[in-house]
Amino acid sequence: MEECCSTKPKPKHTHDHEGHDHNHEHSHDTGNKTVFQMFLPAIVSFILLLIGIALDHIIKPQWFTGIIRFIWYLAAYIPVGLPVLKEAFESIKNGDVFSEFFLMGIATVGAFSIGEYPEGVAVMLFYSVGEVFQGMAVTRARTNIKLLLDQRPDEVTILKDGKAETVKAEKVNIGEIIQLKSGEKLGLDGELLSETASFNTAALTGESKPDTKMKGDSVWAGMINLNTVSQIKVTAAYQDSKLSKILELVQNATAQKAPTELFIRKFAKIYTPIVVFLAIGITFLPYFFVEGYQFRDWLYRALVFLVISCPCALVISIPLGYFGGIGAGSRNGILFKGSNFLDVLANIQHVVMDKTGTLTEGVFKVQEIQFNNDFNKDEILKLINALESKSSHPVATAIHEYVGEIDHSIPLENIEEIAGRGLKANINDKELLVGNLKLMDQFNIKYNIDSENIVYTLIAVAYDKKFVGYLTIADTVKQDAQSAINRLKALNVKITMLSGDKVSVVKHVAAQLGIPNAYGDLLPEDKVNKVKEIKAGKESVAFVGDGVNDAPVVALSDVGIAMGGLGSDATIETADVVIQDDMPGKIPMAINIGKQTRKIVWQNITLAFTIKAAVLILGAGGLATMWEAVFADVGVALLAILNAVRIQRMIF
Repeated sequence: MEECCSTKPKPKHTHDHEGHDHNHEHSHDTGNKTVFQMFLPAIVSFILLLIGIALDHIIKPQWFTGIIRFIWYLAAYIPVGLPVLKEAFESIKNGDVFSEFFLMGIATVGAFSIGEYPEGVAVMLFYSVGEVFQGMAVTRARTNIKLLLDQRPDEVTILKDGKAETVKAEKVNIGEIIQLKSGEKLGLDGELLSETASFNTAALTGESKPDTKMKGDSVWAGMINLNTVSQIKVTAAYQDSKLSKILELVQNATAQKAPTELFIRKFAKIYTPIVVFLAIGITFLPYFFVEGYQFRDWLYRALVFLVISCPCALVISIPLGYFGGIGAGSRNGILFKGSNFLDVLANIQHVVMDKTGTLTEGVFKVQEIQFNNDFNKDEILKLINALESKSSHPVATAIHEYVGEIDHSIPLENIEEIAGRGLKANINDKELLVGNLKLMDQFNIKYNIDSENIVYTLIAVAYDKKFVGYLTIADTVKQDAQSAINRLKALNVKITMLSGDKVSVVKHVAAQLGIPNAYGDLLPEDKVNKVKEIKAGKESVAFVGDGVNDAPVVALSDVGIAMGGLGSDATIETADVVIQDDMPGKIPMAINIGKQTRKIVWQNITLAFTIKAAVLILGAGGLATMWEAVFADVGVALLAILNAVRIQRMIF
């Protein structure tokens, strides 16, 4: 039996989940502004710039010179330049001197100082337009995730004294009854009071396949009622619903930075000051080596060099790529606790799986009962049922469903849970043991059965120091378990199944699914040792289980994946990745999302570095103007953003 009849501890996950503070973050909150409002400063600047260029090169009036020409271009510069200069000043105040705002500020102010007014305005104009597009992309990514998850209605219909009344969802109290019509979306978590109801759970799991619930089952905010009018008793406040927790989890996921993301930020902090000093060198060093040195020409080259060097494309497009990966996961019912886990999953070489509840349904049914004739079968079953009621393990549920109502008058004393073996209690000074054969061995109970010939999970029973017999319990393999294993193999990922269940059952399931490495009869410490063996081979390991159990294994693995996030609040808090609908097919999907995210991020890094390096060399040699510099900065940033948002449209 999988950790037979045990209720294991629910510790906090021990992975390093600490966030990373940065002195400066891009502020791309577009607030409630319309698209026109966001682009208005750029539109004003663009019109004034076009008129200025026309006056310079086409109309050429005599009055458009000197101070008037300077004021005209300054008026074109202010709408787009002032916010950037303000950001540069704020960054310097916060200790981040060499920000991209600072680079753009000195480059454009420098252009004005040598009389290159149109180019100074153009650089800032295109930079500002790029910033608006970046802000829109980030806002859209956030909105997409919010829409995917936070689809609760603002109002719900509750029943008061037999009358239907519409109220705000956040004002509904625990214990009140919601009336949910066909086609309506549930606003709060609750317990189904109707005999049966069918729900679309796509908002929570990414699966649109109807899910039939029975009376007493839990239902969650975001589910859509598909058939008759149903009644639901509210069990959690609006802000405490699973959907609220999931939404908060995903929206906070970007706090966990991926190593690539952290590297780029650290790189930018070193790279940017180096570029500033190189620009100073480009301005002054040629004086000592170049005949006919012209300060203005070399200053212009240095300013072009500064514009090109702006790390905006990297600083924005890379986090956006990871955010897109998190969004893609959410759309498919997979929650990543941070972008760092996308990177870890992309490199996973070995997936270690629990059996029960991961590859099998975790819904056990009693198959047969073999008790010694010296014992009253019904009486023993009542005792077993009473003891198992103290456990939350699926085996306990199976026994309860088979035996029926629990007799609470049975005087259970000294109840003890023995990890990986089973349960023990005293009844009228007689010892009752229910668990696996290891439990029988531990208490020196002699038995005469050959467990190797019994394929199903075996639950041995002893009472008053005598072996009573055993029950067998069977579980069924999940519908998509086979395709999940096949897809993992196609990704060249090794697979191992670890279980507390008996070896014959584990081997049977492994053979059925084609899993090459499978181990049964394992205690929690045995699972830890197996994972340590795998990690000793320098392989990155993902452990897949229920998230709240097997804490040592989850802590030891590189990433912990929890199955059945809807079933447990603790699961959502503990795991690194939560698969909301229990489907093992989402494991290879999560790995694939990680791989595609990493691919897009590295495409952006390569694109930005290649183009910037080429234009930097041209700029230093005087072969690139401010216009090429604008493309190397803003153009590359926009291309990288367009590439980053692709992942949200991919099918995995």
